[in-house]
Amino acid sequence: MTIDHEGVAPAAPPRTEGLVARARGSLQQLLAFGSLIVIIVVFSVWSPYFFTASNLVGILMAATVVGILALGTTFVIIAGGIDLSIGTGMILCGVMTGVFLTYWGWPLWLGVLCGILFGGLIGVINGLNIAFLKIPPFIATLGMMLISAGLSLVISGTKPIYFPDTPGFENLMNWSVIPGARFPLGVVIFLVLVVVAAIILAKTIIGRYAFSIGSNEAATELSGVRVRKWKVTIYGMAGLFVGIAGVLSASRLSSAQPVGGMGLELEAIAAVVIGGTSLQGGRGSIIGTVVGALIVAVLTNGLRVTEVPQEWQSVVVGLVILVAVYFDMLRRRGA
Repeated sequence: MTIDHEGVAPAAPPRTEGLVARARGSLQQLLAFGSLIVIIVVFSVWSPYFFTASNLVGILMAATVVGILALGTTFVIIAGGIDLSIGTGMILCGVMTGVFLTYWGWPLWLGVLCGILFGGLIGVINGLNIAFLKIPPFIATLGMMLISAGLSLVISGTKPIYFPDTPGFENLMNWSVIPGARFPLGVVIFLVLVVVAAIILAKTIIGRYAFSIGSNEAATELSGVRVRKWKVTIYGMAGLFVGIAGVLSASRLSSAQPVGGMGLELEAIAAVVIGGTSLQGGRGSIIGTVVGALIVAVLTNGLRVTEVPQEWQSVVVGLVILVAVYFDMLRRRGA
């Protein structure tokens, strides 16, 4: 390394900084994956019921719903935002799918499509409130969380909506792709969405602008980028993932349940952060989010299988979130 005439080493070139950042991100993903393996081994030794085919399928099913929510949330957090409405928004999308298919008698494909698009509508409303009304993301999405929870109860009349006259709807999540082996279609849909999200984040303008806005929103706007438009786009796209999760969740239960959803947003955000995405924006990956979703699903399932009391399960998950955020802060200081 050369030294200038003032005795100070020159700044590292941008390419070197980029390589260092990618190396740190890869290390974070590797640590997360290693943690996942350790957790699986511990629970397998702790309980003979953990590492069984039926329980592993249950873990994959749980990881599918949380993972799909986390995929959309990854874009939002990378862009420097937050979305607390994804849990109750998912429930509302399931209820609306029930309305479309059961109450209004729409064809299966149309009801499912409109249920997904309804999630996109929720995301667009969040984006408009944040980008144009300048409401802080935390407050805007907190309000939407409460609105979605209330609308689910009002629209459904506080009762579950079942799908007796919609053959094939339950297969969206539960149909076995491999004959003779229980490998649900919902898991395949999740894997396809992982590939789609990874391509969008790495290869499209949406991903580039998400990183740019999260790294330095003011500089991005000064460079001529219409930041408000892209914020609405990012939140709207995240809403589509919420809609898909809502449809698959209703399919898994063969009913749209108007209650619940509270807490799923925390699991999804935890999955994103555990996977290495920074809550301060500007950094993250889809692969890391997938590993984080698996960690949350395995941890929750393992604590349940080993008969750890429910209240302690929440304590453990909360501690994992705190540790993940703390390591993110340390990584930021090192950078």
